[in-house]
Amino acid sequence: MTKTLNDLNRPGLLVQAAAHGTGQYERRRDLRRMLRVAIPGTARAALEKLLPIEAELEKRRRERATTYSFARHVDILAALLAEARSFRGA
Repeated sequence: MTKTLNDLNRPGLLVQAAAHGTGQYERRRDLRRMLRVAIPGTARAALEKLLPIEAELEKRRRERATTYSFARHVDILAALLAEARSFRGA
């Protein structure tokens, strides 16, 4: 899991926006909205759900797909950063 997180390489502006978004991140509210399923019990479980969503958004971004949403990508990355911090025990 940590290797997967460390392997993410995204544009600086996208990461900066996501890092800023972690300050407003509220796990219960945001995961329910983002995942549209029951809130995962652990940070690891949340990361396992968020990573494929982020990968699909990154694919759309690179393809310049009309279905790509910068705002959604920032939201998902902010959740990933916050959950990763919790997972690592920081």
